[in-house]
Amino acid sequence: MLEYTSAQAAVSEIRSGDHIHLSAISSVPQVLVRALKERADVDKDLKDLHFHHFHTEGDAPYSSPEYAGVFFDQGFFVGPNVRANVNAGYADYLPAHLFETQFMYRTGALPCDVAMVQVSLPDENGMVSLGTSVDCSIAAIEVARLKIAVVNPNVPFAYGDLVPITAFTHLVYDETPLITKDYVEASEIDKQIGKNCAELVPDGACIQMGIGALPNALAAQLEGHKNLGIHTEMFADGVLRLIEKGVINNACKKIDTGKTVASFLLGSQKVYDYLDHNPDVLMKDIKYTNDPWVIAQNPNMVSINSAVEIDLTGQVCADSIGTRIFSGTGGQLDFVRGAKMSKGGKAIIALASRTNKGMSKIVPVLKPGAGVVTPRADVQWVVTEYGAVNLYGKSLQERAKLLISIAHPEDKAFLEEDGYNRFGVYWLNR
Repeated sequence: MLEYTSAQAAVSEIRSGDHIHLSAISSVPQVLVRALKERADVDKDLKDLHFHHFHTEGDAPYSSPEYAGVFFDQGFFVGPNVRANVNAGYADYLPAHLFETQFMYRTGALPCDVAMVQVSLPDENGMVSLGTSVDCSIAAIEVARLKIAVVNPNVPFAYGDLVPITAFTHLVYDETPLITKDYVEASEIDKQIGKNCAELVPDGACIQMGIGALPNALAAQLEGHKNLGIHTEMFADGVLRLIEKGVINNACKKIDTGKTVASFLLGSQKVYDYLDHNPDVLMKDIKYTNDPWVIAQNPNMVSINSAVEIDLTGQVCADSIGTRIFSGTGGQLDFVRGAKMSKGGKAIIALASRTNKGMSKIVPVLKPGAGVVTPRADVQWVVTEYGAVNLYGKSLQERAKLLISIAHPEDKAFLEEDGYNRFGVYWLNR
């Protein structure tokens, strides 16, 4: 018989100055967040609590100006629920490649005093799964002084990296459903980008892609492919549809053959139900899923990531709009490097040629303050709705011409003018 305590009792042991890790995405332990908020409302001596996490869904009082001086959010990824507060200075962004987040905890480069996570019901061996949010939570559990698990029957039991229930200091029971995200239909531009990406994917390839309209568009364009595999940091309904159609069977993977491998999920309830007690899926520590050397072991590894903008030399900005933080570094570079090292692999940066406001995403120079997530020395394939170009092994002048060739037709003139000003008259004739 498991011994449960209340959320209020569990968070009462958190100390001022503690660094707190939250399991993320669809599996934020909201019952603990609410209890800590309630404690902060009455305990005026509680202060200086730092929060670390991947993208989170739901209420985020840990980033609110209402709790300035008490809570200070320093997430590895900035989602819509914290974005305004980060850019107003009430919260902060901790840039890190996702592979390195667990390393920061395990080496002590980033303190982790408290781990607050959600887990599944234990199996017959007393092991629990972190379900949809393994990410760097296992590292946090390993090093934290205080380890609080919310045991939730709605958390799917996912095979892969499990944790003994005895590892936790406190157990709290809660039945709050996990947050879901509906399938996003693709625009016509997304569909064309998906088509251009799909043409670069051979049968038998192993794929990494994320969530949203563009990955869904790509998934739809892959329905005619055969024997695809998945090794990714996350997946959602688009991938599940390919699994159901038999397009993804993981038969050609060199490691984890027959298994879909990921570290965190956000999708419909159907995705979570598919994950539950499914031996065909492994949910692993981010130190495994995002290790470039592990990624590279699967042949024909194809990574597909997006960008905010890319300059004419190939520098990829993916976490900010100028100085305004929009998302995070994520695992883009982890997979770019892993895919490029794979035998027959390809690393793809896919983006629309223009923003929703009609501004070119292929630019002469990045906006002041923009973060370079994938350096130009690492970039390989770049895809827009107007085509696909390979920048790998190309000089600056060659890159500029190639990128202009897949820009929006109405933007080519000003981009060519910049190329002329930068590289001289002979550049136009080469």
